[in-house]
Amino acid sequence: MPLILTETQDAIGTIVMNHLQKRNALSEALIGEITTALECFREQGIRAAVLRAPAGVKVWSAGHDVSELPDRGRDPLGWGDSLRVLVRAIQEFPAPVIALIEGGVWGGGCEVAMACDILVATPEATFAITPAKLGVPYNLGGILTLMNMIPLPVAKEMLFTAQPIPTAQALNLGVINYIKPADEIESFVYGLAGQIVVNSPLSIAVMKEELRLLASARTVTPELFERIQGLRRVVYDSHDYQEGLNAFREKRKPRFRGE
Repeated sequence: MPLILTETQDAIGTIVMNHLQKRNALSEALIGEITTALECFREQGIRAAVLRAPAGVKVWSAGHDVSELPDRGRDPLGWGDSLRVLVRAIQEFPAPVIALIEGGVWGGGCEVAMACDILVATPEATFAITPAKLGVPYNLGGILTLMNMIPLPVAKEMLFTAQPIPTAQALNLGVINYIKPADEIESFVYGLAGQIVVNSPLSIAVMKEELRLLASARTVTPELFERIQGLRRVVYDSHDYQEGLNAFREKRKPRFRGE
């Protein structure tokens, strides 16, 4: 059974994450289907894409599928990790991707949503960045995605507390573009997509790529990169990282020792 549903109409493509049994956790299988759909949309000349969950869900995405994270001693978020693959696929897709958000957006789901070009959410949606709950060392690409979207003091609060922020705060911070009631959000999002598709797709594709390149144009020396990777290695080699995974698997609260 497919984990997503897709539809195309009037140069607008829709991807519905539909693995509700796992609250749309971003597994390799789910991400594989999304990235395949985006590639098909590219071949079909889709001019705007909508990424969403089924209407009325309580959780838009529960984030990275923790059951697929490796045990300690191996980088859990390397270049080829499925979450990184999905974020790049959204950012490099040549047409705008609109996130239609209902429900909670957790962990890696936040980064996926923030990788989209336009975010529209219902008033009940919340956003939580949760690697600290598991002892996961976020990688450089993920941190930069957040820093490009969230003011630094707020990013620190979200990362350090792992607590959700409400939609109203996300709007005030510029993380999302609009708040719309559940009974209006679909018509609004597709109306927005309709405004996009009548414009020049080549112009939009070039401007999106320019924005992506400029947003990531930060000076990182080899020494700085190695320093950051070394800091991350301390975490994913640690007792705390393994304890976070074990606690998740055993459905209990982790007991972190800071070592």
